[in-house]
Amino acid sequence: MGSNEVSAEALMICAPIRSQCVEQIVKKMHEAKAQGADVVEVSLDHITNFHPHNDLQTILTNKLLPILFSYRPKWEGGLYEGDENIRLEALQLAMELGADFIDIELKAASSCLKTMMEYKKNHGNHGKIIVSSYVDGVTPPKSELLKLVTLMKATGADIIKLVTNAQDITEIERIFSILPYSQACDFHIFIGLIHMDVPLIAYSVGDRGLISQLLCPKFGGFFVYGSLDGNPIPGMPSLETLREAYKLEHVNEDTKVFGLISKPVGHSKGPLLHNPTFRHAKFNGMYVPMFVDDLKEFFSTYTSPDFAGYSVGFPYKEKVLTFCDEVHPLAQSIGAVNTIVRRPIDGKLVGYNTDCEGAITAIEDALIEHGCNDGGACLSSPLAGRLFVLVGAGGAGRALAFGAKSRGARIVIFDIDFDRAKSLASAVFGEALHYKDLAIFQPEKGAILANATPIGMHPNIADRISVSEVLHSYFKFF
Repeated sequence: MGSNEVSAEALMICAPIRSQCVEQIVKKMHEAKAQGADVVEVSLDHITNFHPHNDLQTILTNKLLPILFSYRPKWEGGLYEGDENIRLEALQLAMELGADFIDIELKAASSCLKTMMEYKKNHGNHGKIIVSSYVDGVTPPKSELLKLVTLMKATGADIIKLVTNAQDITEIERIFSILPYSQACDFHIFIGLIHMDVPLIAYSVGDRGLISQLLCPKFGGFFVYGSLDGNPIPGMPSLETLREAYKLEHVNEDTKVFGLISKPVGHSKGPLLHNPTFRHAKFNGMYVPMFVDDLKEFFSTYTSPDFAGYSVGFPYKEKVLTFCDEVHPLAQSIGAVNTIVRRPIDGKLVGYNTDCEGAITAIEDALIEHGCNDGGACLSSPLAGRLFVLVGAGGAGRALAFGAKSRGARIVIFDIDFDRAKSLASAVFGEALHYKDLAIFQPEKGAILANATPIGMHPNIADRISVSEVLHSYFKFF
């Protein structure tokens, strides 16, 4: 798409630019184009000593992509605190100078939008006017969001934009319900009549709002926002991630959704693994991180067949059994589930444990590669008879313990909850030791260390020492 070609229908990836000087804005526009953005949003309220005519002219003269200008007042979450008329005049000037989009808050639209629309008509201006509304706090019910969408549509805007600040991932379903491709809302037919001719940008900010960006093209949103590399924004994927992992141009209303249920989710490499695999197999699916606080609310909210399956991460591998309609016998015996599939024929959630075989096989392969295949012949495993030291007796730890037991290993378990360590040790005929003794523990040569704790996991990498580092000097293959 060229710098002067703006479609009102195709999904566009927009990179926010928030800099204090015009020179930095120009530099970041170049970066955004190189990183795959289709549009940049320049926040004028972030510019120090902003001089509207000169600064806007400089930015527009150097543009490489379509530009959206916003000039957000403090009462709508921005930085501007001056005269309201001066702020709105700057936005009108941006349009007159050739901005592709300008963003005006719903609360301010009544005082300036009519004048701007008349100017557009009289001067053949092709810039698009976005009327936006930011909802702080808990996302309102669907009926209230519908009313807000109706008010924004009634202004005559070219595009409407709704932003919320989700406190829980289940609130995002309300955002999806007002987008044109959604089948999840009682108001779907009515909503379609309201904004079928007006593109809608709708998403939620913050870590719990990430899927509102990633699934935007499935439900018919107009913009997806992506942050510049090196400038992370909570709840916003990076342009690199959108380009490499998600490739949203392949996503449509028929795309099946898979995801990682975890808290936190920032450490997951799942999207980088699963999404390219889906594309390679020509399967219309998408794998996304899902920051979940309440399992019951989550499973009660996302019941659509489009949400086809999940990986389960920390700290939910044991708790999630309760929410499965059926559990595979291996997962039942381990007491932990890491994979859930929604069965297509009846929609039931079936839980499995792939951690056990996957992790143990990987350890066996590593031992064989290092020439350590001295296990008992009867079990045909290099783990047979070997000391297997497990740190962490949660869901992942249970899978490792049962897997090691199945291979004939001798198991020692540490956990910060000694009773939990004892319970697991009893189940696998192993030994439980106090967590405080971990740092002084002296295992035999050739023992295996398995870290099944969140220690060292993102976002606590910098301020916590990993178990692997504590015992690095003790554990070596031979």
